[in-house]
Amino acid sequence: MPASDALPCRLRDALTGGKRARRKEARPGELLQAALELFVEKGFAATRAEDVAARAGVSKGTLFLYFGSKEELFKAVVTENLAGRFTEWNQEFETFEGSAPDMLRYGLRTWWERVGGTQVSGISKLMLSEGRNFPELSAFYHQSVVAPGNALVRRILERGIARGEFRALDVEQAVHAVVAPMLFMILWKHAPEVCGGAGTLVPEQYLAAQCDLLLRGLCTDAGHAADAAGAGS
Repeated sequence: MPASDALPCRLRDALTGGKRARRKEARPGELLQAALELFVEKGFAATRAEDVAARAGVSKGTLFLYFGSKEELFKAVVTENLAGRFTEWNQEFETFEGSAPDMLRYGLRTWWERVGGTQVSGISKLMLSEGRNFPELSAFYHQSVVAPGNALVRRILERGIARGEFRALDVEQAVHAVVAPMLFMILWKHAPEVCGGAGTLVPEQYLAAQCDLLLRGLCTDAGHAADAAGAGS
C-alpha cells in the first residue's frame, strides 16, 4: 500500500479510536441519565435493565460492565444526583454570611431550584412509594440522603439558636417540621392529582409562605429583626 494511502487509514483509526474513547468515558453518565429517567417514569420495580440500556443506546451487557446489578445502578443514580452533592452543599452553608432566618429561606428556595423542582425529586417520590418493598435500598437512601439532609437542616437550627436568632426548642422535632413542606412539594410535583390545588399552587410562593410560618415559631425578637433586615436588603 502506498504511503499516501496508509496515512489516511492511520488518521482514520486514530480519530475513530479517539471517538470510541470519548464515547466509552461518556457511557456511565449516559446510563445514569437513562436510569434516572426510567426510575422516575416507571418506578424501581418496573424498570428493566434492558430498558435502561436501550435508552442509553447500548447493550444490556455493556450496562452490566459498569453496574453489576439494577440495585447498584440505582445506588449510583442516587449518589450522582443527591448523595454526592452534600459535601458541596455543606461547604456552601459554611461560607454563608447571612442570618439563620436568611439561611433557612435560602435553603428552601435553592432546594426547590436544584432538587425539588427537577426530575431528581422523583427519586424521593419513588422511595416513598416503593421503599418498603426494597429494604436494602431504603437503608442506603436513608444513610446517603435522608440523614445528611436532616443534619444540614439541624445545622441551620443550631446556628440560629447559638446566635440568639432562634428560640431554644427540640431541634430533632423541628428538623421534621422544616422537611415536611419539601416532602409535600415532592408529592405535589409527581402526583398532583392526589394533592389538590394542582392548578393554583405556585411552588416558590408556597415555600415562602411555609418559611414565614416556620420563622414565626422559631425566631426570637432578635431573629425577627434579622429576618426583617434580610428581607429588606
